[in-house]
Amino acid sequence: MFRKKDFILIAIIVVIAAVSALLILFVQREAGATVRITIDGVFYGEYSLSEEQSISIDEGLGHNRLVIEEGSAYMADADCPDKYCMDYKPISRGGETIICLPHKLVVEVTGTRDTQQPDVIVP
Repeated sequence: MFRKKDFILIAIIVVIAAVSALLILFVQREAGATVRITIDGVFYGEYSLSEEQSISIDEGLGHNRLVIEEGSAYMADADCPDKYCMDYKPISRGGETIICLPHKLVVEVTGTRDTQQPDVIVP
């Protein structure tokens, strides 16, 4: 039923798919500069990732506490029933998010952090 050429074609397709998946997985996004918080689609606040702080988010839907330290942010406390938002890994790269569905809360890393220092400053 299958010939040798069929197996070679299938192997080539599998190798191309595996290489593509690895490239997508390991492509590094740029480090973010700020976290933007929205509740039910409404802007709540924007905070710098370079400044260590703890942000209490108290709205009618519940309480969350976001902690920013060492250039990343994580959800330290939440009073929602499932607490899935507390299971997210710390976020620090552009486009990464933490979402708390019961509280309709979205925390997203935005902007890019300028990690390059100038070699020389010319007057």
